[in-house]
Amino acid sequence: MNLIQSPPAAEHLKVLVVDDSLLYRKVLSDLLGELPGVQVVGTAPNGRIALSRIPALQPDLLTLDVEMPEMSGLEVLQAIQDQGLEVGVIMCSTLTQRGSDTTIAALERGAFDFIAKPQGASLEENRRILQSTLAPLVQAFARRRSIRKILQGHLPALGQGERGPKPAAAPCRPGVGSSRRRLSQVVGIGVSTGGPAALARMLPQLPADLGTPVLIVQHMPPLFTRSLAQSLDARCALKVEEAADGMPIRPNVALIAPGGRHMKVAAGPEPGRKIIRITDAPPENSCRPSVDYLFRSLAEHYGEQTTAVIMTGMGSDGTAGLKLLKSRGATVIAQDEATCVVYGMPKEPIEAGVVDVVAPLSALAAEICRTVK
Repeated sequence: MNLIQSPPAAEHLKVLVVDDSLLYRKVLSDLLGELPGVQVVGTAPNGRIALSRIPALQPDLLTLDVEMPEMSGLEVLQAIQDQGLEVGVIMCSTLTQRGSDTTIAALERGAFDFIAKPQGASLEENRRILQSTLAPLVQAFARRRSIRKILQGHLPALGQGERGPKPAAAPCRPGVGSSRRRLSQVVGIGVSTGGPAALARMLPQLPADLGTPVLIVQHMPPLFTRSLAQSLDARCALKVEEAADGMPIRPNVALIAPGGRHMKVAAGPEPGRKIIRITDAPPENSCRPSVDYLFRSLAEHYGEQTTAVIMTGMGSDGTAGLKLLKSRGATVIAQDEATCVVYGMPKEPIEAGVVDVVAPLSALAAEICRTVK
């Protein structure tokens, strides 16, 4: 049952654009101003000035440059949290290792999502890239903001499953947990918007002796998945790495698909062994890496011995793969609507009836463990 109804038409979403580049302030302001229901209420050339303008402008959302003089984007985000300001943040990051490291830290600390500053051959090409990535993020943020208003005082804040009263996990259907004929030999996870923060909360709850490999697709461009893997590895009992072509699939190791490339399971050179293959096959559901791409390979190589987990994210990537996995007898776990930053990817498989367990973020690790131990 869908506990959250579609939000009513909301007032304009007020946005403050923060970037030390005059060009990017202009481009982002123009693109945001073209979106229906969005009002750019101001700009700021650095974080300190942005913080001083928030009380007067009262923006709902900041687009926040990662690297700025005087006060970095991460420092601004921390100040927003310390001061208890009710404003969302979309980070704008350069495609550098330093930029990706800082961006991952910001996402784990509560930033809604990020856009990578494009490096196309022309200003017009960069503008088109920014438009295609920024528009759906802003629309998703606006929807989440409307839903939070509906839920205010009734459920935990979206994306904050560990705070306040925790809803119980949905009861298991027959064939899940201890009643299953065979326990899982692999865990596959698909996640997108809100993923870094969700993974940073969930993965550390998995024990070092989980007994199975964990394969993760997080929608991200190159560089960022390496930073994500390093950050998670420092937090988790499991070993967490960015996957590489030919890697053996090992128990108690979590592998994250590299940004911009697909990941799948393949037969290894030795009988019974399985390895990772990284490919440049065409995007699926406008995504590369794609959750469906990974899940299809899990259905082929593990079948009913798979636990598949679908978490917060925009779009429907993963649904087709989950349907195939379910037809092979796999167990499917979905993050619930109340704790998703964006209730997109779990919604369709839940409504299609292929999900065995619907659980809040705080309970996902326990549900995974029930299927493998």
